[in-house]
Amino acid sequence: MKTVGIVVEYNPLHNGHTYHFTEAKKQTASDAVVAVMSGHFLQRGEPAIVNKWARAEMALHMGVDLVLEIPFVYATQNAEQFAFGSIATLHATGIVDEVCFGSESGDIAWIEKLAAVLAEEPLAFQEALHKGLAQGWSYPAAYGAAIQALFPSLAADALQDYAAEPNNILGLNYCLALHRLQSPMRPVTIKRQKAGYHQETVTDQHIASATALRKLIVDHANDGLHTIRPYVPPSTFEILQAEKTAGRFPLTWERFYPYLQHQLLTRWPGELTAIHEMNEGIEHRILQALPRSTSFDDLIETVKTKRYTWARIQRLLLYSMLNLTRSKMAAINVKQGPAYIRVLGFNRTGQHLLKRMKKASSLPVITRIAKDKHPMLMLDVQAGALYALGLPETLRQNEMQREYWQPPLHLDHA
Repeated sequence: MKTVGIVVEYNPLHNGHTYHFTEAKKQTASDAVVAVMSGHFLQRGEPAIVNKWARAEMALHMGVDLVLEIPFVYATQNAEQFAFGSIATLHATGIVDEVCFGSESGDIAWIEKLAAVLAEEPLAFQEALHKGLAQGWSYPAAYGAAIQALFPSLAADALQDYAAEPNNILGLNYCLALHRLQSPMRPVTIKRQKAGYHQETVTDQHIASATALRKLIVDHANDGLHTIRPYVPPSTFEILQAEKTAGRFPLTWERFYPYLQHQLLTRWPGELTAIHEMNEGIEHRILQALPRSTSFDDLIETVKTKRYTWARIQRLLLYSMLNLTRSKMAAINVKQGPAYIRVLGFNRTGQHLLKRMKKASSLPVITRIAKDKHPMLMLDVQAGALYALGLPETLRQNEMQREYWQPPLHLDHA
């Protein structure tokens, strides 16, 4: 059974994702699809607008056969670590033949060529990267500039706007991870259609970015979900309606802001420096802005700089709220890769894939959480409990324990 792997967030799943899913199967001539998906918190450091179980259900209804979870320590990291954790998970299954991702470029040739060179971590590239960072540029901007400096022939076309193209950045890092893992999985890319990754406005009758859809959902919170109906599959719409009725949707950072304020207000700057990736005195900037900020968005706007992007600050604040310290990250040792494969859901075909995976996988396959947990999995459980704090009080106690009582979803269709 030929199988293609995809890396997703589905925040929420929309028609553009359906296009990617369909094309991934078509272009790779695959019989089955395995998706590795972010959990409750996402790569940009924000809470998912709806929980991972609902998003896994959306994926299964669309036709994904097996849904796996990206561990929190990778799902909420920069592009390089996010890509490494995602690809390492797919690689470890032992059943995925190809990996298909969307990109603004749509051209796999230059991505693979560049990944092959950068996988060797050339000194000239590292020096160019550090030079950009020293000048106060953001990491994506410095990374893109370093590439353009080393590969001027590519700078004129595919890499001209490299730093502004998030899917190209992720695609390159997926290919880098494949090289570093010496994985037999073959990369394939599909050109992103009609809506940009960060595009906040809707410009098409049927395709809109997840960013634009979340904005519609939040801006029209009291008007129901009719504004997003044209842009999502019927199954996604029904799942979101059910989650809204249950009181579990939508979640935004503002729901967590009081807890974040408490965490920050009860710490000294010296304590915040222990937080993962908290450096260069940014903790002082955060604490100075906190008393003047009236909301989470206001805090970010006050703190962010040319170098410290919105996403990077969100991740820092998330790590602070979860008390994710450097010492904890060192104990987990993310460079070694995921310690397990967590199953979120499957259909009938996925059940066969799961049986194959349990035999072929190089990592333990988890469908239920035991009492004794790897530190990496313990962090997933803590993140799940933290996510529950954003829910209405009547739901919190039960949802805080959901990591333990929720079995993988099973949809009984092929």
